[in-house]
Amino acid sequence: MWRGSAARALRSRLLPDTALAPIASARSSSSASTSAAGPAVAEATAAVAAVSQKSGSVSDVLRHYGRCYFELSKARLSALVVATSGAGYVLGSGNMVDVAGLCCTCAGTMMVAASANTLNQVFEIKNDAKMKRTMRRPLPSGRISPAHAVVWATSIGAAGTTLLAWKANGLTAGLAASNLILYAFVYTPLKQIHPVNTWVGAIVGAIPPLLGWAAASSELSLNAMILPAALYYWQIPHFMALAYLCRNDYIAGGYRMLSFADPTGKRTALVSLRNCLYMLPLGYFAYNWGVTSEWFSLEASLLTLGLTIGALSFTLKPTPKSARRMFYGSLLYLPAFMAGLLLHRLPNKHKENNVTQMSEITGVLYGAEQQNEERARQKREDRKPSRVHSRPPVAYASVAPFPFLPVPVYVSPQVTSP
Repeated sequence: MWRGSAARALRSRLLPDTALAPIASARSSSSASTSAAGPAVAEATAAVAAVSQKSGSVSDVLRHYGRCYFELSKARLSALVVATSGAGYVLGSGNMVDVAGLCCTCAGTMMVAASANTLNQVFEIKNDAKMKRTMRRPLPSGRISPAHAVVWATSIGAAGTTLLAWKANGLTAGLAASNLILYAFVYTPLKQIHPVNTWVGAIVGAIPPLLGWAAASSELSLNAMILPAALYYWQIPHFMALAYLCRNDYIAGGYRMLSFADPTGKRTALVSLRNCLYMLPLGYFAYNWGVTSEWFSLEASLLTLGLTIGALSFTLKPTPKSARRMFYGSLLYLPAFMAGLLLHRLPNKHKENNVTQMSEITGVLYGAEQQNEERARQKREDRKPSRVHSRPPVAYASVAPFPFLPVPVYVSPQVTSP
């Protein structure tokens, strides 16, 4: 205490009050500026918080709808459709594959497949709400409205069809639009009417390879039917096993499957086995028709034989275990079959012949065009007045018959004034 009073007394003697006045005023002004800046800082902090909250809400909305679109499109199933379409494009190409055309075809196919899958879920909202496997989808769960889903399906379907018509050809766009209509407006309602919907769905699954082939070669031939036939016959045992495993779920959803009236599973298993047998000669046909080399014939036969053994096991003892084994076997079969088909493929001869014919026609047309241009130029030259000045005959005689004589010089006579 004494030390503090002594220090103040000493400071008052050394520094007068006039010297301490600026320091006091500076302290007061700084405290005043701090108190005045307080509301501004608080306002800026609130603005930053509002902006961050708004950006967070926008990102949440984008994430929410992106997830809904992903589920509505059944992206994994659509990716399989794109893979089969891309394989068809490569098989339908010649020695060289147009990468840009392949990418545009795959993008358009993805859009159309997403549109078809979305419309499928729009028509099956009530059925999906009754099944454990599908009740968490965006429409049954209420995460998105049916009107929003219809707008999404319409816009992306129109965009995909337009892209295929623009970058590929009208045949490709027509196949894509037809498949969308067949899936959304024929197969989807038929699922609640008759078990034949499985075979109609197999047709839907077999069209994408044709779409890719048509995009690459602008035509459809017998060679284009190998992969579609494999997909058609493959889908029957694949979905029969799935229908047997999810029989109760399909009954709760109101779907008419073959397993609905087949509690023992014998008939379902026999249908699976029959379609596996149909796939056995496809490898030989691919080699015989010039689509692949002879090695694929052996590989495809072995693959199909393995799937057939699984179907035979399911037929002899139709249990969930044997059905599940055949189902997983079908999942392994398709990528292996497609990989072998692409690995051993031969260039499309029809594509090469068409390219050669088009080159010849283009060359003939170009040559005819060049000849027409040359004739037109010659006519223009003939119509122009001649610029060659005639010389006196003596000069010609001096130059040609007597080259040793000098050429005479003609000088015009000068007229002199008298």
